[in-house]
Amino acid sequence: MRKHQFFTSDLSVNEFLLVKEVGFQPLGLVMGSSIYHIALQPFQHAGPTELTPLTQALYQARELAMERMEAEAEALGADGIVAVRLTFNVHAWGTNVIEFLAIGTAVKHVGAPGTFRTGDGKPFTSDLSGQDFWTLLNAGYRPLGFVMGNCVYYVGPPPAQQAVNGELTHATQALYDARELAMERMQFEAEALKAEGIVGVLVDETNHTWGPSVLEFSAVGTAVIAMRADHQIPRPSLVLTVGD
Repeated sequence: MRKHQFFTSDLSVNEFLLVKEVGFQPLGLVMGSSIYHIALQPFQHAGPTELTPLTQALYQARELAMERMEAEAEALGADGIVAVRLTFNVHAWGTNVIEFLAIGTAVKHVGAPGTFRTGDGKPFTSDLSGQDFWTLLNAGYRPLGFVMGNCVYYVGPPPAQQAVNGELTHATQALYDARELAMERMQFEAEALKAEGIVGVLVDETNHTWGPSVLEFSAVGTAVIAMRADHQIPRPSLVLTVGD
């Protein structure tokens, strides 16, 4: 693609044109994958707690997929990757075999190549849509990186059947703790990029097959930084088509 100046993209037509309108040329569809075996963990815990080996294994699998996608973008000479999607699949090849797949469109700024790269010279990553990317840049911000945080948590054994309605306090607190750990880790990644904030945050709760009462919370978003002090964008105007 780099040799023949031919690109592929998973952007919609509207997204493609909006990305072009803010000065970026799509270079190619880039992907990264990691098929990972998660070893079974003994659940010998008296109460709710984080299952740190599982947390680290899932984070590493995601990171490998992201790094390989970024390497493809680097090979194309891209300044960044837009519309990143990170998906999770469970395969039937063996017990506890998972795959993380990262897909996005590598782009390069036509007027100022290299300007939008991160502080360490790597292409930026963003899960924003083409429309959100256009709005972000016109508002005076730019993306720095797709940031993640996760936590695999053992909630505890199911309680004995209760005769009356009542909150399961230990389970509620366990879910709060898992969410906070995932959010804190995502925020730590954004701070490492020297971002001003994170937009488009999505928090997901997944019930994996590793055992009863085991949940994973993951948080993802795009870390951003301001390019200028003025953050106003032109107001949209209504256009009516008049027939002949």
